[in-house]
Amino acid sequence: MAVVERTEQESTEKREMIDVLNPVTQEIIGQIPCSTDEDVRAAVERARFAQKTWGALTVKERTKFIRRWLDLLWERQDEGIAVLRRENGKAEGSALLEFVAMDGIGQYFIHHAAGILKPKRRPTIFPTIQWAKVHYKPHGVVGIITPWNYPFFLSFADMTPALIAGNTVLLKPSEITPFIAEWGVDLMYEAGIPRDVVQVVQGDGRTGAALVDNVDFVQFTGSTAVGRKVGVRAAERLIPYGLELGGNDPSIVLDDANLDLTAVGLIQGSFENAGQMCISIERVYVEEGIYAPLLEKIQKYAQGITLNADAGLKTVVGSMTNEAELKRTQAHIEDAVKKGAKVIVGGHPRPELGKYFFEPTILVDVDHTMDIMREETFGPVMPIMKVKNEQEALQLANDTQYGLSASIFSGNHSRAKN
Repeated sequence: MAVVERTEQESTEKREMIDVLNPVTQEIIGQIPCSTDEDVRAAVERARFAQKTWGALTVKERTKFIRRWLDLLWERQDEGIAVLRRENGKAEGSALLEFVAMDGIGQYFIHHAAGILKPKRRPTIFPTIQWAKVHYKPHGVVGIITPWNYPFFLSFADMTPALIAGNTVLLKPSEITPFIAEWGVDLMYEAGIPRDVVQVVQGDGRTGAALVDNVDFVQFTGSTAVGRKVGVRAAERLIPYGLELGGNDPSIVLDDANLDLTAVGLIQGSFENAGQMCISIERVYVEEGIYAPLLEKIQKYAQGITLNADAGLKTVVGSMTNEAELKRTQAHIEDAVKKGAKVIVGGHPRPELGKYFFEPTILVDVDHTMDIMREETFGPVMPIMKVKNEQEALQLANDTQYGLSASIFSGNHSRAKN
C-alpha cells in the first residue's frame, strides 16, 4: 500500500519522492513523499487538537481500541508479514517474531496500564501535616522515530503505551521500511482509533528533525550518532525524550554451562534477523575449560542454518536489509582476519541469493585490537574469544563504550547473577 493513497497526499507530486526497494530483488516496490517542515507542523496541530478528546477518555476506554487492534493483527497476520518481508528482507520466522512480541507488549499494557497510571500516594517530609499524591498526565503529542531492522515491533511497541496513556502520536518510520508502519496504522483506524490520534509522516532525516522540533516528547531508536543529535535538540527545547541506541553486546559463557543449550542460544542470539538486532550477541567470551567442546557444538548446530529468501519457518536467516550494513560486516571480518582471526563458519557474501545475503559467520582467535570486538557490526557474525576465567570475561565485556545489553550462560543461576 503506497503512502500516496492517504488523504493529505493530493499534492505529493510537488514533494520530493523516495524510492523504496525490495532488498532481495532490488525492485522498486513503491515511493514515499518526503514530508516537509510544514507537513509535520500541520500534523502536530491536528494531533494536539485530537489529544484533548483522546486524553479525556479513561484508560479502560483507550485499551479497548488497542485490544481490537491486536485482534485485527492476528486476523491479518499473513498480510502484514508479507508487507514486512517485502521491504525488509528478513526470514518469515523473524517477521512472525515481531507480531508475537507486539502482542505480548500490547497484552501487558492492556492488563496493567490502569494500575501503572493510577494516582499513587507518596511520603512527605512532614507526614502529620502534609500528604502527597502523584498523578500521571499525558505529555501531549509524542513523536516516534523508528529504524528499519524491526520496523513493525519497534514502531508499535513504543506507540501502544503512549496511546494508552492518553497521548496522540506522530510516527516517522525509516524511509527504508515505510510501508509496514502504514499498514499497522491503517489497522488502528479500522479498530476505531481516530485518524488524527495516530499519524504517519514519511521521509528521511529531515522529516525526523522536523518532528523533534515540534512534538512534546520524542522517542528515538537508531544509531548512537543520530541519537546524540536528537538528545541535544530535545534538551535545547526542554522536552523529555527516550533513546535506544547502538550496542556491541557481549555474552559470557561460564564453564558450568550446558553446551547444547548454550550453542543454540548463541546462534539464535547472534543470527536472528541476520544479526541486525540492537540487542543481538555481537561478541562471545568463553572460559577456556569448555572452549573447545563448545566450538564443536556451535559448528554442529551452525550446519543446520538455512540461508535463503524462501517463505516458511524452515528458513533461519534471510537477507540483510541495506548495503551499508553489508559493507560494514565485510569490513569488520576483513579487519579481524588481517589481525589474526580465523573464520570457522561462513564468511562469504551470497549474491546468487540476493544482493545483500551474507553467510552466518563464526570467528575465533579474536581479540580487542579488532574492530569487530569494539564496534557495532550489525550483521550475521559471531566472534568468539577464549578467556582464562570469569574475571577476565567481565573485564573484556565491560571494555566498551556501549551499554545496551549483555547475557551470561551458566548452569548455576546464583553464580551467573553474582
